[in-house]
Amino acid sequence: MISQDSIEGLKARVDILDVISNYIEVKKAGANFKAVCPFHDEKSPSFVISPQKQIYHCFGCGAGGDAIKFVMEYEKLNYPEAIERLADQNNYTLHYTDDKNPQKQRSQLMEKLSQWYQSLLGTMPTAKAYLQERGVSMASIEKFGIGYAPDSFKTIQFIKSNQFSMAEAVELGVAGSEGGREYARFMERIIFPIHAPNGASVGFGGRTITGHQAKYINSPQTALFNKSRLLYAYDLAKQAIYKQHQIIITEGYLDVVMLHQAGFNQAVATLGTALTPDHLPLLRKGEPRVIMAYDGDNAGRAAALKAAKLLSTGGFDGGVVIFEGGLDPADMVHTGQIDTLNTMFHAPKPFIEFVLEEVLRTFDLRNPKAKEQALHESIGYLKTLSPLLQEEYKSFLASRLAISPSLIRLTQRQENQNRAPLITTAYDVWELCLIKSMIEHPALGDQILDYISTDMLQFHPYEFDLVLQQKFDHPSLMAIAINEGIQSFKDEQSLHNELITFLTQHYSRKLKKVLTQQHDSFEKKSFLIREIRGKIATLKRGQLVTS
Repeated sequence: MISQDSIEGLKARVDILDVISNYIEVKKAGANFKAVCPFHDEKSPSFVISPQKQIYHCFGCGAGGDAIKFVMEYEKLNYPEAIERLADQNNYTLHYTDDKNPQKQRSQLMEKLSQWYQSLLGTMPTAKAYLQERGVSMASIEKFGIGYAPDSFKTIQFIKSNQFSMAEAVELGVAGSEGGREYARFMERIIFPIHAPNGASVGFGGRTITGHQAKYINSPQTALFNKSRLLYAYDLAKQAIYKQHQIIITEGYLDVVMLHQAGFNQAVATLGTALTPDHLPLLRKGEPRVIMAYDGDNAGRAAALKAAKLLSTGGFDGGVVIFEGGLDPADMVHTGQIDTLNTMFHAPKPFIEFVLEEVLRTFDLRNPKAKEQALHESIGYLKTLSPLLQEEYKSFLASRLAISPSLIRLTQRQENQNRAPLITTAYDVWELCLIKSMIEHPALGDQILDYISTDMLQFHPYEFDLVLQQKFDHPSLMAIAINEGIQSFKDEQSLHNELITFLTQHYSRKLKKVLTQQHDSFEKKSFLIREIRGKIATLKRGQLVTS
């Protein structure tokens, strides 16, 4: 774990303007700098960088944070990875609580082995010939780091000669041990390095060229490699995915390589497994439209059906493209059918339609009993969708079954509605100035809390609560902090005068409300009126009153 002192030292060293200007073009705008936001499409720059506060905020999409947050969002890294990336960029040495970084040490073995595999590809004519036959260019070989794994003895020798322990090699899945015998897991295979989203080497996929029983094998489950969460080439595709708001998911490494070669840089692949729920957090990043590109054989259709159910139930937009006639994306690129591919990817079969049609094609709909079973299975699937989608697809299902929509009875699923707090759009300048004062001057904030509570604010109680919770990195507070049109109260006297005015207005409104209430008892109403009038009188004498 990176030590906190080390993180604070890095924050003190980096300048947010330098960091962001390494990624995007920025221009001076008063005391701040502006840019076109890299996190959403826009023509007029609404992305503001404050060198004074060392934060950024986009008034278009709400993105905001410090230098670390920017690198996390732009490069799609987690918090420790972003810190390490910034440290590398600034030639800053991080320290770890255990004086070492086990993750980085493990990654060094994977990187070293990957580079060695790449260097061996040129020495193996059979492997090169296979790649050439499939149409893989030298540029693609270099881009994807494709290599070659020799026999077991040479790999074990390489690991030991580079001072890596065999225990570590076994732990990372590049070697195995059985009955005291050590062996390499990848032997005489073309190697496709597999990376985490941040680009770190975490595993390998291997394709045999000497007739091994298994055509393809992947690294086993390790501390670094989890095939149910990883997607091949996501590290290379992520920028295109975010820019185009589309991701193409295929079944094979060569499909991805060839699609990238043809300009479909948003292509990735699952790692010898069907799409799983663990993949969904990765797929949600950037909110892309998901295109499943699967083979038309039984296995491919079954995998596509499972994925389409998972994605449609999860609320994803997109569809399925099925490759018939034994072709796959790699073959079509090789034979120059790029325009056809482009057309297919722009018009996939929507997930829900695909699922319903796949369900129905397994039944003999000429048989009334089979048709009834098909109806029940289809209804079971539709019930996993939102009420609106259930209603929309009733007529679609009815038309495919040639029945009346009235026969399709759906029970709307119960949605768990965790509503976010409502943020009013009313722009009450005084309340925003008060909130900015609490952000910039904590000492004034303590005084404010003696007299002001959340329920007193008419327009911005949500933002006031965020300050109380010290959520200063929340986009709403970022927007207030970076807005030069909102001025904080500079000293105690100005704050005092502002509070007198605000509280007088607040208690005057409260008094009017009590006077018009009908349900309170006479005694209670009289007490409240005396109390509120007493507070107003005190305020008019220039003295503050507590809430």
